[in-house]
Amino acid sequence: MSTENTDTTTEASSTTESSCGATSASEASTDASTGSKCGASTTEESTSSDCGASSDASSSSGCGAKTKSETTDEKVAATAEDFEGDPGRLIAVGLGPGHAEGMTQRARAALLEAEHIVGYTTYIDLLPDEIVEEADDIYDTPMCGEVSRTEESVDRALAGNDVAIVGSGDPNVYALGGLALEIVESKGTTPSAVDFEVVPGVPAAQSCAARLGAPLVNDTVTVSLSDHLTPMEEIESRLHAVAPEGFTIAVYNPWSRKRRENWETCCDILLEHRSDDVPVGVVHGAGREDEQVEIVELSELNALGETDLVDMTTTVLVGNEETYVEDGRMVTPRGYETKYDY
Repeated sequence: MSTENTDTTTEASSTTESSCGATSASEASTDASTGSKCGASTTEESTSSDCGASSDASSSSGCGAKTKSETTDEKVAATAEDFEGDPGRLIAVGLGPGHAEGMTQRARAALLEAEHIVGYTTYIDLLPDEIVEEADDIYDTPMCGEVSRTEESVDRALAGNDVAIVGSGDPNVYALGGLALEIVESKGTTPSAVDFEVVPGVPAAQSCAARLGAPLVNDTVTVSLSDHLTPMEEIESRLHAVAPEGFTIAVYNPWSRKRRENWETCCDILLEHRSDDVPVGVVHGAGREDEQVEIVELSELNALGETDLVDMTTTVLVGNEETYVEDGRMVTPRGYETKYDY
């Protein structure tokens, strides 16, 4: 087993042949071609992975993601036709809140069965030792490497390996389940060809709610403050639409140095539509060693952005007008009191 690094840059005038079934012709007149063990070779100053596809002559941003202008003409490096033999399996596995006890039995079994495991470095570090030791290969990328690691997982599956791509929470909640299917399609194949499956995990909103009491037992909406994929203007529009309603609101990805204004805007919008004293649960690192839990009033929320409590591992649960706090627990009534005498 080895842990690979996606940021290894290859030298010009070198050509490496794929060892797992995929090769591709040079798309330009150049001697600089690199290959991957399970993907396709590419042209010019490319960044190579051991089992995936790399892109042509492009630079990366500080967090590993290419800018829009840099990806405009970028094509998928390998297609299904570049691979020989039968595909393996591709499974998107949700790890839940991040501790071994919070992982479902199905998720644990799927990871133990997988030959290769692919994921964000922080999530790979959360895997139990028994799973890491059982895998033939572990492949991770830093933050903002979502597309490259997802393509890596698809290439490895097309090359005949049983692959698990992992994420915290659930693969279908602000995660890579959908991206995996998009990339499978972009490579000219189908989910059935790689026996694609999603193994659900406990989403952050649910795991954090469990730390707070019972804040989400009625209608709930989720909003991510990340502007990596969604412009803040669109996020503002969504918040203005849902804040006046009787929903509880789960806020994902609330704060980072680059998202300070997003946080402040979110707090301002909530205060426009909700009472200052509405209870808000703030859970940092649910289920992890640095877990912190606090319940505050909505008027106090903005100031928490400058503390260690609120960062990208935090989920914020904003109560509705009926939510109250009892003995340190948030309670959102379901409505039973209007029909039953208890």
